[in-house]
Amino acid sequence: MQNRKVRVAVNGYGVIGSRVADAVARQSDMELVGVADVDYDYRIRVAAERGYPIYASLPDKRGEMQAAGLPVAGTLEELLSKVDIVVDATPKGVGAKNKPIYEKAGVKAIFQGGEKHELTGFSFCAQVNYEKGLGRDWARVVSCNTTALCRIMHTLHSRGWVKRARAVLMRRGTDPWESERNGMINTVIPETKVPSHQGPDAQTVVEGLDITTLAAAGPYNLSHIHFAIVETTRPVSTDELRQALLEAPRIAFVRAGDGLVALNSVIELMRDLERPRHDMWEVAVWEESLASDNTDIYLTFQVDNESIAIPENVDCIRCLTGLERDPMRSIHQTDVSLGVTKNFLPKTIEMPTVAPSIPEAVRKAVEEHISEGYKGAEEPVPTSFR
Repeated sequence: MQNRKVRVAVNGYGVIGSRVADAVARQSDMELVGVADVDYDYRIRVAAERGYPIYASLPDKRGEMQAAGLPVAGTLEELLSKVDIVVDATPKGVGAKNKPIYEKAGVKAIFQGGEKHELTGFSFCAQVNYEKGLGRDWARVVSCNTTALCRIMHTLHSRGWVKRARAVLMRRGTDPWESERNGMINTVIPETKVPSHQGPDAQTVVEGLDITTLAAAGPYNLSHIHFAIVETTRPVSTDELRQALLEAPRIAFVRAGDGLVALNSVIELMRDLERPRHDMWEVAVWEESLASDNTDIYLTFQVDNESIAIPENVDCIRCLTGLERDPMRSIHQTDVSLGVTKNFLPKTIEMPTVAPSIPEAVRKAVEEHISEGYKGAEEPVPTSFR
């Protein structure tokens, strides 16, 4: 493990970039050197409020941003000269155009799921293929839906249970922040291409996975929902399925019997827990929906499109830079810093709060590392990050 902090830049300060920046700022082994953007609306102004150094992604935007009152520290090229790695969170297609800039600057780069797999040749999900990313210069963190599929399907596939997987994805119609632009009402729009792109995308991460996905978009903007049917290689009991999900990182159960009956109620729980931006980094599986028979297992789960891939970006930074070679150590360190959990309501619902597959020695070492990183901080750590 390196002795000094890894220096990180975030290019694009929107839905994903702002969350990645906050998450990086919470890591004791990373330094957020700055964020870059081309706009000067309320979103990038939040970066100024947080004290993040701001840079202009395009040189000709620097003057406009400064004229609008933003404290611009320099250009993207100047920011890249100060960092080891950049997380590109720009809109779909822009990352591919930015790659030559990163190559010229000699920095490693992480792209988001809106870019094609071919851009990097390596698509990343922390619990699946972390070790294969060590030493690489480029990686692509897969999209929100694909991240959820990879977490769930890898849990089953790694046990040799998956013969064929089929999933139906109901996506939100639009992101909350831009609902006024293209919001849907009184309709559902099916994707007519089969499979939808999430299935083949998951196959770039989970090798040998037989999966087909269908997708549609609905008139709501609070996350996605998946319905999965997995034909198994042998009969798998519901208890076996439940235990496998309990042991997997970043998968948590919710229960309709607790009033968590819909997408909105789960997001409301995140609000009540005072999660930053009501983010849910975990895949939320409805425990009552777990079912099995002699040939198949059945699951229903919720995916927070705005936040689920944020922990993956943090782990990917450690992976590419070699900051941590052990995937479970990185996953747990990230999870402790953000507040990722196995149980949303541990004081009243009895359930393991940490995956049993994480060794006690690793857990203690990571927790000590995290607490050491917080010592001497100018501000106390918010309870929502503990």
